[in-house]
Amino acid sequence: MKKEREEPTRVHSFTQRVKDIIKKIPRGKVATYGQIATCAGNPRATRVVVWILNSSSPKDKLPWHRVVNRKGQISLKPGQGYEIQKALLRKEGVEFDENDKINFDRFLWSPSFCIKSKRSGVKNT
Repeated sequence: MKKEREEPTRVHSFTQRVKDIIKKIPRGKVATYGQIATCAGNPRATRVVVWILNSSSPKDKLPWHRVVNRKGQISLKPGQGYEIQKALLRKEGVEFDENDKINFDRFLWSPSFCIKSKRSGVKNT
């Protein structure tokens, strides 16, 4: 009888790291898709982070609303979750300017396990 492989695949491992990072984003702070991808070990996997968020089930209890694009804006379109995400962020004290941008100097999360690099803005440690 062949024993099933016990170690997780690379994809599963990346997916789990992304979910773990998103769960750590504190109330009142936001992170970008690229920041999460970089901290999870693949700075080129921004779209994979989007896919993971879209495919996650409610049982994962991810604070999905705390993830925004690199411009400090909500990526969802009006009528497709934009209003819900904005309301959840406002409830946590995140403020938007007149162009619906979030001030990263005040609200961007800077996890201690990632340090800034010139190229990507964040480097995995």
